[in-house]
Amino acid sequence: MRHRFPELGVNHKHCKEMTWLQSVPYVYLGGDATVEDILNRTDPVDTTSSKATSDYVRHAIASDVWEEIFATWLARPDAGLMILDPYGGSIAGVPESATPFSHRAGVLYNVQYMNFWGGGGGDGAAQKRWIRDMYAFMEPHVSKNPREAYVNYRDLDLGTNVVVGNVTSYEAGKVWGEKYYKDNFRRLAMAKRQIDPDDYFRNEQSIPPLDADEQPLIMRDVAPKGYANPISSNRFDIFGCVGICLVYVRRKYRLKS
Repeated sequence: MRHRFPELGVNHKHCKEMTWLQSVPYVYLGGDATVEDILNRTDPVDTTSSKATSDYVRHAIASDVWEEIFATWLARPDAGLMILDPYGGSIAGVPESATPFSHRAGVLYNVQYMNFWGGGGGDGAAQKRWIRDMYAFMEPHVSKNPREAYVNYRDLDLGTNVVVGNVTSYEAGKVWGEKYYKDNFRRLAMAKRQIDPDDYFRNEQSIPPLDADEQPLIMRDVAPKGYANPISSNRFDIFGCVGICLVYVRRKYRLKS
């Protein structure tokens, strides 16, 4: 760090070596927390609420933009965090169509915007507003068409499902789905139509089944193209079988949703 980023002035006092397991309570509960604190199931360990959203950056952001971020946005009393995760390397070496995760070649880094508020009765309005205003400010500087997002930083502000005739609408789902999965969203919807055509398993941002009249289902359109990955293929088979079995049980015994 001292050689690559001398402007940060990092030294040994800023670093603390630990195992991955030790890092969990350190990050989640604070610097003095231990693994034993996480194993304590009798007392609530946290009453903090949070909101997060994300972006992907494919072109370097100008230094004057960063200066404004630090001087204005991160200096606000209700400011949250910006967490930057670098990409490239092995992540970029996998084709976009190989797995549902599509943010591959060309991505410089992912940005997570996150804010917190305590459990003392506040609704977090100011903290949520910071997230939304920050997200709007960053629009010219991040990926476009679609403006990509990371699915595990789920944000319902990106869009929620619309149920039509007791089935989630594929067209409505594209609003948020293509941000998370890009072109893979359609293939996931095709798989959903095969595994759970009645849309029994759903939530605000679950994969909708592709409309039956949209295109005949061809299994080769669902399988990964141009990339042999036995791990992800087996994983697809396992979850596919589980989903098919659950749907079969529901139909056989007429389980009610």
